[in-house]
Amino acid sequence: MASSTNLSLTVICFFVSLFLQQAQLGIVCHNLPNDKCAFAIDSNEKRCLLETAYITTAEFAEYQCRTFEVYVRNSAGYVETDGCVKACGIERQSIGISSDSLLEPSFISKLCSSACYKNCPNIVDLYFNLASGEGGFLPEICASHRASYHHALVEVRSSRAVASDQVFDGASSSSPSPSPSQLWT
Repeated sequence: MASSTNLSLTVICFFVSLFLQQAQLGIVCHNLPNDKCAFAIDSNEKRCLLETAYITTAEFAEYQCRTFEVYVRNSAGYVETDGCVKACGIERQSIGISSDSLLEPSFISKLCSSACYKNCPNIVDLYFNLASGEGGFLPEICASHRASYHHALVEVRSSRAVASDQVFDGASSSSPSPSPSQLWT
């Protein structure tokens, strides 16, 4: 009787310890579904990374969520929100981590938008670190992007004003009207 009680207590203790281990682990990268993996942070403050596990055919690859040995402080157990994924212009199915997207003006525009930059610290932190690794500084990249965007707008507006002045001047004089190519050069 005593041995069956001891066995029962041992089994109960074993299952309780397993339950407590799982509760302490929280988010574990390799347990995340692929559509939640990229831009997630596990309970040990390490980034999760979607990687190619193996290729089954020329057209089909299997993917697996893995732990990437990059620590993120004060963000343990975090899965990026759909709102931030959309606001920052990132893809849930991103394979690996790369700074290549920092060269794309459309991506920089979304990353530096106030909707992303002010509300999505996990993504901003990731790309801040990627830019730093390439010798860049994300706040300067965003400022430069905003400045070039505003500069481009000013150029478009001023060229429209010049073009409309030329059209107006041409209509009031006896000189022939400028061709469309002359207006936009």
